[in-house]
Amino acid sequence: MKIQAGARFSPLSRAQADEVLKEIRAFHPDLEFEMSWVVTTGDKQKTVSLRSLGKDDFFTKELDEMLLQGEIRIAIHSAKDLPDPLPPGLSIAAITKGVDPRDCLVMQKGMTLEKLPSGSVIATSSVRREETVRVLRPDLKFIDLRGTISERLEKLEKGEADGVVVAEAALIRLNLTHLNRIFLPGDTVFMQGRLAILARQGDLEMHRLFSGIDF
Repeated sequence: MKIQAGARFSPLSRAQADEVLKEIRAFHPDLEFEMSWVVTTGDKQKTVSLRSLGKDDFFTKELDEMLLQGEIRIAIHSAKDLPDPLPPGLSIAAITKGVDPRDCLVMQKGMTLEKLPSGSVIATSSVRREETVRVLRPDLKFIDLRGTISERLEKLEKGEADGVVVAEAALIRLNLTHLNRIFLPGDTVFMQGRLAILARQGDLEMHRLFSGIDF
């Protein structure tokens, strides 16, 4: 069976789609995805800070529209990116168990949080993440962060930041767990590390199909 599926174009989204396919094949070994890789509003508007956004469709709008128009049967998202409420006509077919939900601070090789000089720059897309690091080191400076995981890590490589806060789940999925990092304490954003499969409300076949990986 081949299913028309959609996801964002980024390397992380491709890894997420592969993860969903691997999990669903435990129940349906012959299943295949025919993927549409989509550049969403959130991918285009990289100057917009994520700090001021609510639970809207910034990263899902185009995929939601493709679902509603019948161009794809399912859309695969980071569960934390889902708008609330969902667009009328769409529903969640599954939320996966996911991987490590923690946030981590990536630094140069051999560096520790304690060794960072006062005034070192930490890049993060989240006020919550900034506040977590600030409690540990109130003498650090903070800048906003956007882009793919590789683009975010480039700030560290280019010396534009001394530390970059990202989700551990992203590093796991992109095979980047060799990077020097520490895990940040406290809660993370709701559903971080988990994946969502959306389908049309009336598409009972998709809801039944993905029920096996719904946690």
